[in-house]
Amino acid sequence: MIDFLIYSGYLVLLLNLILFSYSFFRKEKANVFLVSYLAFAFVMQCSLELLYRIEINNLFAVNIFFIGQMILLGLFYNSLLPIKSQKIFVKSALVIALFLLAGQFVMDSSQFLKFNLFEITLTSLLIVSFALLHFYNMLTENKKFYYVSFGTVFYLLGCTVLFLIGNFSTGLSDNIKYLTWMLNAFLFLVYHLFILYEWKVSFYKKVN
Repeated sequence: MIDFLIYSGYLVLLLNLILFSYSFFRKEKANVFLVSYLAFAFVMQCSLELLYRIEINNLFAVNIFFIGQMILLGLFYNSLLPIKSQKIFVKSALVIALFLLAGQFVMDSSQFLKFNLFEITLTSLLIVSFALLHFYNMLTENKKFYYVSFGTVFYLLGCTVLFLIGNFSTGLSDNIKYLTWMLNAFLFLVYHLFILYEWKVSFYKKVN
């Protein structure tokens, strides 16, 4: 069951990358930062899977993924926010977060080789805050990338909890660890189904 969820998530992610990349080169192009994020996510997921298959610790790649995800989705939301003060908040938050994480890794490099609770929480909640700013703006504006934002908030809040649990999973039963990873795979799949639906709503008619 978990393999089905994992590979279904990869397949939908690849489909999203293809569709949004295609739309990017059309007249009504997709957002460049969203396309970049999808490409980054696909490369990282393939790398994580490869490292797992050859039995190499892939937690350093997980940390790279969270940091890269924060940067690219932060730039994505920065490009959508129309208010200068909101853009300043996003850019400042990204710079401060990167300095904090760099300082943590300098002081304790082992944090880069395990589930980093601080990094996971910081990067995920920052993206959620950016998405909520966009939701706030959509109260009076067009609902641009509404489903992407809804899926982002849904996925990041859920997976943050699961990754926090994962950090303590060494002392848990195999059944609980299996359930944790199955739920994470499910959330990942649902997230990318939201992004796929966004493409259908926002771009499907424009490429036909």
